[in-house]
Amino acid sequence: MHRPRSTRLELALGRVAAAAEALGIKLVRGEKSASFQCEGETIGFSISEGVRREKHVPTDKELAEQEAARKRRARRWNNPGSWDDDDFSFSSLRGPEWDYCPTGQLVFELEHSYLLCGSPRRSFKDAKVQRIENMASDIAVGIAVLAAAKKDDQVKREEQARQREEERRLREFALRGDHIAERRGKALDEVLEEMASLDRLRRLVANLRGEEMPESTGRVTKFLELAERRLASREAALSTDGLEQRFEKQKLFGDDDDHAFRPPYGYY
Repeated sequence: MHRPRSTRLELALGRVAAAAEALGIKLVRGEKSASFQCEGETIGFSISEGVRREKHVPTDKELAEQEAARKRRARRWNNPGSWDDDDFSFSSLRGPEWDYCPTGQLVFELEHSYLLCGSPRRSFKDAKVQRIENMASDIAVGIAVLAAAKKDDQVKREEQARQREEERRLREFALRGDHIAERRGKALDEVLEEMASLDRLRRLVANLRGEEMPESTGRVTKFLELAERRLASREAALSTDGLEQRFEKQKLFGDDDDHAFRPPYGYY
C-alpha cells in the first residue's frame, strides 16, 4: 500500500493527538505501533491512503518487450530442436491486469472491537470538502466514545460470566442432589433386602433350635452352627453401630455423600 504524504499524515496525527490530549487521552508509542490510552483502555488506530484500481494500460516499453518475446517465440517454434522450458511459459507475454493508484485520500481508523451493544464510529475519511486533519475533534471524541464502550462492554461481559457461573453452580447443585438421593436410596434398598434375608435366617435358626436332634443329625448340627454364626454377624452388621460403620466407609448420610460425583462430560 502506498504511504500517504508524510506532511499530511504528520499534520493529521498531530492535530488528533492534541485534540485527544485536551480530553485527557494520551498518545502512547509502543515498540511496533502507537495507540491511545483513555480511561485505562488502549485504543489502536491506523492511518492509510486510499487506492484506486484501474485497468492496466501497457507502456511503450512493455509493448516493445512483448513484441520482442513474440518474435523470439516464433523463431523457436520454427526451430523445435532449440526449445527449452521457457518456451512453454507465456508469462513473458503477460503484464499486470490492474494498476493500483494512490488517491491522496486519507482514512483514520480506530481498532475494530466486537462489542455486545454494537461498535461506535471507528472510521473517519477524507470528504470532498473536509479532510481528516480538520476532523481532529471528532476523532478525539470517537476515541473517548470507543474507550467508554469497551469499558462498558467489559463490565457486561463480566456480569454475563458471573451469571453463567451461577447458573452452572445451580445446575451442578441440582445434579449433586440427585446423585446423593440416588446413592442413599440404593443404600436403603440394600439394607431392606438384607433385613428381609436376616428375618428368614432368624426363623430358620429358631425352627432348628426348637427341634430335638438325634445323634444322626450331625450334618444339620454343623449347618445350624454356621447359620447361628452368620445370624450373629448379620445382626451386628445391621445394628446401629454396624450401619454407622458401613455408612462412614461408604461416605453416605453425611456431608461427604457427593464424594463420587462427577459432572457429565461437556457439562461446563
